[in-house]
Amino acid sequence: MLNRRELLRNGLLFGGAAAMSQTPILKALAQDATMRLYWWGTPARAERTLGVAKLFEAAHAGVKINGEVGGADYWPKLTTMIAGGNAPDIFQLEPGRFADYSRRGTNLPLNDYLGKVIRTDKLAKGVLDLGTVDGKVTGMPLSLNAFALLYDSEAFKQAGIAPPSAKTTWDDFAKTCIELTKAIGKKNVWAVGNACRYNYAFNAFLVQRGKKLFNEDGKIGFDAKDAKDWYGYWDSLAKNGGCVPAEIQALDKLLVDSNPLSTGNAVMAIAFSNQLPAYQAVTKNPLEITSLPILSETAPSGLFYRPGLHWSIASTAKNPDLAAQFIDFFVNDIEAGKVLGVERGVPVNLDVRNVVTPTIDAVARKTMDYIASIAGRVGPYPPPVPLGASEFEERAFRPMPTSSHLAS
Repeated sequence: MLNRRELLRNGLLFGGAAAMSQTPILKALAQDATMRLYWWGTPARAERTLGVAKLFEAAHAGVKINGEVGGADYWPKLTTMIAGGNAPDIFQLEPGRFADYSRRGTNLPLNDYLGKVIRTDKLAKGVLDLGTVDGKVTGMPLSLNAFALLYDSEAFKQAGIAPPSAKTTWDDFAKTCIELTKAIGKKNVWAVGNACRYNYAFNAFLVQRGKKLFNEDGKIGFDAKDAKDWYGYWDSLAKNGGCVPAEIQALDKLLVDSNPLSTGNAVMAIAFSNQLPAYQAVTKNPLEITSLPILSETAPSGLFYRPGLHWSIASTAKNPDLAAQFIDFFVNDIEAGKVLGVERGVPVNLDVRNVVTPTIDAVARKTMDYIASIAGRVGPYPPPVPLGASEFEERAFRPMPTSSHLAS
């Protein structure tokens, strides 16, 4: 079993050579090869990711994978490595930044590998579209997830207040939050964190209004009133005690461990469906999952299936063929799927999904059930963000005081 404390402290994790390769072709690709793998996430994600890396090493003689785990400094560190010509061979991206990186030429197009090195016949319908920018597949979606609201069921039970549901409007949610904070009656504990700077939550809010963060032409898809209404909503909620104040929210680095729900300062969190197990691991009371508040029952839900994360191969990778082999293994190998579970979200390979589903625990099953439950309410996936969207997000949605966006 990996030591999680050392895993996070060292950042640079194992690499090992394995016994035998499955075919002469793979052996030729893998001989004396070293790859760097870079991602962010919880200790559980690191343990699972490195577990798959070790399986891959065991199937490819001479391969060594050096895993590097980022934290709140992930994005500036990745940018620095790319600019300095020292990019990891394979790195993790999230949907809000994926297209921006792709359009900067940092990601190697995978089209020539698809159906050959990277098997696609068992992928869920539309998965490759979620990794496509300007007609090229520049990253492999690793999972499916959706926006969600997580809540401490015991807190609602003790307060005698009905928890949010798929029919809860934003106005209802505000009233519930204010009442819940009062009912809890504990110092430094509020109903929910202040989500005004969560760009994904704002995006759902906009979709409910028939708008988008960015339109198909790359231009901003909302106006000043939308922004005023969004920020005004959370400002009012904070003033009325429904969500954490600025000094508490400033501690949130958009990591699970720093969210007010995890620190004990809130009993709800606006997050992503796949994050439920990670939040449950650091929360004493049972957590439940539902969808985000809605504008009205007749308006769009604001939900859509999204790629939990992407693996992209650096355009400067020394051995892109081997990197493509790793991505294929990560997504399509049954044993790899068993190691990964649903920590990053619902598997995109249908065979892997069928094998993994019976093996997951009750908490992870809630995420699977949630993804299934919203099938009739999801809308189309938004268009790719334009070049420069990362800078826009940093300025418009920078957490208080500052940090990088590590949402998923």
